Amino acid sequence: MVCIQPSLRFAAPQYANPTLTRVCSTTCTFADDFSNYWTAILYFRARNGTLIRVPQRPNIGFDGARGGGMTVYYTPSYQGGKVQAFTPGFRMIVGNPMYRTFSEASRFRQMTFICLSTLATRSPETTSMPTGPCTEGIMSNVRFPTCWDGKTLDPPDHSSHVAYPSSGTFESGGPCPASHPVKIPQLFYEVIWDTRRFNDRSLWPTDGSQPFVWSYGDYTGYGTHGDYVFGWRGDALQRAMDTNCDACTGELRSQSIATGNQCVQQQKVREDVDGPFTALPGNVEITGPQPAVSNPGSANGNGMFSGRGRERQSDRLTRHDRQPYYPN
Repeated sequence: MVCIQPSLRFAAPQYANPTLTRVCSTTCTFADDFSNYWTAILYFRARNGTLIRVPQRPNIGFDGARGGGMTVYYTPSYQGGKVQAFTPGFRMIVGNPMYRTFSEASRFRQMTFICLSTLATRSPETTSMPTGPCTEGIMSNVRFPTCWDGKTLDPPDHSSHVAYPSSGTFESGGPCPASHPVKIPQLFYEVIWDTRRFNDRSLWPTDGSQPFVWSYGDYTGYGTHGDYVFGWRGDALQRAMDTNCDACTGELRSQSIATGNQCVQQQKVREDVDGPFTALPGNVEITGPQPAVSNPGSANGNGMFSGRGRERQSDRLTRHDRQPYYPN
């Protein structure tokens, strides 16, 4: 099942409470999905040190999504088995914004990037940022663990209640570990960053290295991460998982992208998150390996998450046909 959700802009994380009455319905294509999906913002840092936000662009089949959006996949099983849908109060995070090395990032499976030669490009996938200009942009892929302990909705670290299969993979039907015996849907985000306007190498760092930096201060991509807050109404998600539907016609209520675009969340904190500027929003410090620039600015770093912005997304419940990538 696949959902498209155009961009909602937030200055700080704001989580959905599916019991609240909303001014607008939902930005997702499935009308019963009030979940929150989040990834960080990407910035381009030019040779002179100037930073500017990289816009997003719609995925194939989702033209018109405001702000580009995010595509969210819910996959129950590749073998036809049953999974338990997430329950009210469930939240999880995958990835760690502090990581800057392959060794650190390898504890998370299938957190990758694709340099798009066309919008249909789906390989190769890499765990670090692309090193050269990408004709149609950069796709970031965030896949969450698929096993749950069956009882904890949101632990203090937001991640220890979920795990990967103890052997094999989700795609191969690998079993869940005894500590996390409940199989849950694979949640998978695709975000396309429209880097086309930044492909001029004369704007890139003098050492020729890639010029994109994440809002949490990372050039490597190893700190990539995603957040999820469950918010589906009633048993809608469980019904979709039980039938393993794609468009889910007859199973779920849907709405047009144009309707979803009408749901707008106003910025809560008046802060420029688009640029141009000489330091990341919130003065987030850039850490780890970084390219040479003539004027690196004066980011002092007083809060790792101050520069995080919320991007609107999309729903899709479907079987995804891409070959999975696993780092060695």
